[in-house]
Amino acid sequence: MVVIESAGITDIGRKRKDNEDSLFLDNDLGLYVVADGMGGHLAGEVASKLVVDTVRDYMKRFKEDEDIEELENFDETLSKEANRLLSGIKLANQVVYKAAQSNESYRGMGSTLSVVYFTDKTFIVANVGDSPIYLVHDGSIELLSVIHNVMAEQAAINPNEAELMGERFKHMLTRAIGIEEIVEADICENQYFKGDILAISSDGLSDKVSPDEILDVVRNERPAKACQTLVDLANERGGDDNITVIVLKVTDKHEKGGIMGMISRIIYPLKKIFH
Repeated sequence: MVVIESAGITDIGRKRKDNEDSLFLDNDLGLYVVADGMGGHLAGEVASKLVVDTVRDYMKRFKEDEDIEELENFDETLSKEANRLLSGIKLANQVVYKAAQSNESYRGMGSTLSVVYFTDKTFIVANVGDSPIYLVHDGSIELLSVIHNVMAEQAAINPNEAELMGERFKHMLTRAIGIEEIVEADICENQYFKGDILAISSDGLSDKVSPDEILDVVRNERPAKACQTLVDLANERGGDDNITVIVLKVTDKHEKGGIMGMISRIIYPLKKIFH
């Protein structure tokens, strides 16, 4: 079992009139979610809240009743918990998509979604969009999520051309929750260790604060103070967008033995397309 210290903040920033970010964190549930909405007047706020609430409520079902019937289309290459999380993302996509189709003022709304979910032995990371998830382990920081925007995807194909692209391509999403009936989420599952730190943020933070700066802050400050420091940094540098961040630290790990305790780290880079 894992013991986690966590904190989260969402801030409107200095330029926006509304906050279209949403977040959820629950140490008992082991679930941490950031969603960055987009759309017309208030539509982004609606989309991000629908995403967070849907994933939260869906995952709570399994916490409250472990005997719930297993899911249809169970993917044998994924753990039971990863299948559940992906089903929750699928449901969130359907909820936002249907809301956008049924209300003219919500047409075109959508949201990013970045999630960390802890099991007894691992943590699962899943995302759609460009809200990054970082892992700090053994003094270094790495990006665990996959950035779904035009610039990032071009960089994977041709880094030189990506460098010539304008700033607007950095914010042009190639995937988002609720835009289409089908969404593809990226997911990975890792073993956790005492002292590991994860940071989930919206791009209002990651555009202003570098990974190395995030590393320095979260290593030297407790989660609540680290969140405030990071938000303050983003605001000091312009606060052009809404700013949301969750910082969580594994403060203890109770070993249950078995093969998992012998493996230094496991990473499963997996994808699933929802139908």
